[in-house]
Amino acid sequence: MSAVDVERVYFSYGEDEALIDVSFIAEEGEFVAVMGPNGSGKSTLMKLLLGLLKPMKGKISVFGVNPSEEKEKAQHSIGYMPQRDSISKKIPIEVKDVVLMGLTAKKRRLDFLSREDIETAKKALESVGLLHLWNKKFSELSGGQQQRVMFARALAVKPKLLILDEPFNGVDIPSRNKILEVINSRENLTTIMVVHNVNPILHFIDKVLLLNKKAVAFGSPKEVLTTENLMETYGASVQVVECKEGYCHPLLGDTHG
Repeated sequence: MSAVDVERVYFSYGEDEALIDVSFIAEEGEFVAVMGPNGSGKSTLMKLLLGLLKPMKGKISVFGVNPSEEKEKAQHSIGYMPQRDSISKKIPIEVKDVVLMGLTAKKRRLDFLSREDIETAKKALESVGLLHLWNKKFSELSGGQQQRVMFARALAVKPKLLILDEPFNGVDIPSRNKILEVINSRENLTTIMVVHNVNPILHFIDKVLLLNKKAVAFGSPKEVLTTENLMETYGASVQVVECKEGYCHPLLGDTHG
């Protein structure tokens, strides 16, 4: 059984087509990068995997579960890190509260948290090197530290699948490297990451999905990251540099996409 199986999926917002006949399979333990320009359907795809949206056509399976029909069951195996989270700086929420959010969402009530839940949250925070900030106000953290805390929140639910929606926007290199280090250390963890600059993660990923409403290409980075595929995806010429170690580096720059 595959970790994620997306089969001929269509989705529209009214008359605006977001995804058209998209198919791909992520096997258990694979790290898949999703790339495409703004408006290409990347975040829509993530919401479909989470069961927050329902395909208009096609099928989605997450470890054998249809997320739109059994959302709660599917989400029990998923850790989700959205784009730059909108936790208000005016709310005096502490780091520990943020990390525990994923667990409380699954248990519905804060008083259902056990001692084991607290320890799990602490271990998740420790894994990103920030346990010493457990009682710190979230608003007082740097951008990179906040992203690591949000990543720890996704880890705290002990996921089989991690869905990360552009986790590196505005993040310093040490925080980015720590997140990648943790992903790489988890056996059998399937990761799907939306990213606009694939170069920092090329040595970690197994597959790339190039998306522009349609799935332009899916496969290994060397197979997918070609000048022709990138032209079809982004509508502009993208230079690809192949280094000696066989990794293809597209020169997309650091602009948001």
